[in-house]
Amino acid sequence: MKVKTVLLCIIFSFSGLHKPVFAQFERPELHYIVSIPDPAKHRFHTEFRVKGLNQDTLVFKMPEWMPGYYQLMNYAEDVKNISAIKENGCSVQVSQMNSNTWRIIIDPHESFILRYDVTSERRFVAYSFLDTTHAYIVPTNNFLYIEGLLTLPVTVTIIRNPEFNWNKTATGLEKISGEHDTFFASNFDILYDSPILIGHLQELPSFRVEGIEHRFIGYKMGSFDHELFIDNLCRVVEAAVAIFDDIPYKQYTFIGTGPGRGGIEHLNNTTVSFNGSSIKNKQDMIRIMNFLGHEYFHNYNVKRIRPFELGPFDYDEENRTYQLWVSEGLTVYYEYLIVRRAGITDEEVFLNNFERHINTLENNPGRFVQSLSQSSYNTWDEGPFGGQGENKNKTISYYNKGPVVGLLLDFTIRNATRNKKSLDDVMRLLYGKYYKELKRGFTASEFQQDCESVAGISLTQIFEYIYTTKELDYNTYLHYAGLKLTKADIQESQTKTYRYIIEEIENPDSLQSAILTSWLCK
Repeated sequence: MKVKTVLLCIIFSFSGLHKPVFAQFERPELHYIVSIPDPAKHRFHTEFRVKGLNQDTLVFKMPEWMPGYYQLMNYAEDVKNISAIKENGCSVQVSQMNSNTWRIIIDPHESFILRYDVTSERRFVAYSFLDTTHAYIVPTNNFLYIEGLLTLPVTVTIIRNPEFNWNKTATGLEKISGEHDTFFASNFDILYDSPILIGHLQELPSFRVEGIEHRFIGYKMGSFDHELFIDNLCRVVEAAVAIFDDIPYKQYTFIGTGPGRGGIEHLNNTTVSFNGSSIKNKQDMIRIMNFLGHEYFHNYNVKRIRPFELGPFDYDEENRTYQLWVSEGLTVYYEYLIVRRAGITDEEVFLNNFERHINTLENNPGRFVQSLSQSSYNTWDEGPFGGQGENKNKTISYYNKGPVVGLLLDFTIRNATRNKKSLDDVMRLLYGKYYKELKRGFTASEFQQDCESVAGISLTQIFEYIYTTKELDYNTYLHYAGLKLTKADIQESQTKTYRYIIEEIENPDSLQSAILTSWLCK
């Protein structure tokens, strides 16, 4: 059987796209050309064309991780057959310095091409993938960078082969007007923040929030009610935007990579595993809206409101922080809030979300061993959901304890301010202060200080739940909203398993009723 050939070119340049590759130049230019001679072999071929650099020793690195997924990914192990040639065709020696680093020595300003293959056969949003039906490019998995040159701007041109009927390209990169499939990134941080999906893709009707277009485009999306889905997604986005009263991007794209698992947030897009055929009832719709709401809310919380350690990124090693419970845990808290505020979740399901996290936490002996801040710092070693095997009972997940602490913190602020302020005010303060004004991340002490400035009281007791393994005093904080936590029963097995339920108290006072009513959006 004859195998069709797919040619996919991605060209990055600092200036004009249509000049001869090795023409005279005044400024450095970088070009990547990616071809796919045989997609069935799951392998991209890349030519990295470099010219105009005034240095004789160049160090190339493949990133070790992808921002948004806090694990070392060993992307360099996918790099094969690396070589280099000068513009006159003479070869250049490429020396491998370590597992993800290569070096060449060349005359200053001399143009050259670095060539390599990238194997891409793992289906996950944090890995590139290629087959005969589509190509998914995770830039940190595909593109070597030159050490010290991450600030160079680049443009991206994608040339699709019509023989394969790959009809669309989805990416968060800015499209250049008047150019076909040509996109712009102001630096490598933007490039690395913008995955690219190419194939026979389906695009749903777009919607606008505050005049800004939001798109949903994906591969193999399945069969579902498009109108209901987009209407719900629009309301979720509106609920999130209402918190900040600001939209920091020109366009936002939800990119469905096909059936699978996982989602990764970016500045103006998110890539999510998505199968619309799984949306069979209201509960399925709530589940997918929680998932998409989580990834969307990240455009505020982590991409802009971020711990100090998460930017500028070091792509060569772990970027550890004790504050992932804010970036991820509070985003879990807000995914439930915005879906509730959007009118999609009923009160019972809304409360069940928090019951589920409380039950997971309270039945995990790891809560006596590892603090919430430690789980954030150690995620690079243990994974985001805690350790496995012999470490399973020694760790917790910030995805579980984070939203629970967020709930208690929110109720504390509401009670201290007589329901005039909430955690929303903290998020707005962080957004305005650190992202818009100071243009940097926050420190751990600054986060606590800003929470206390909104609450008007000391929050030392709450923050002990973050930095120690002190047991959570649920009912003290739930009572602020006229709620209580009850232990329903015990299931006997090898270990005792407790079941906890959140219920309303009898005869709440006016402040308790006001807090609960506003929180539940009654």
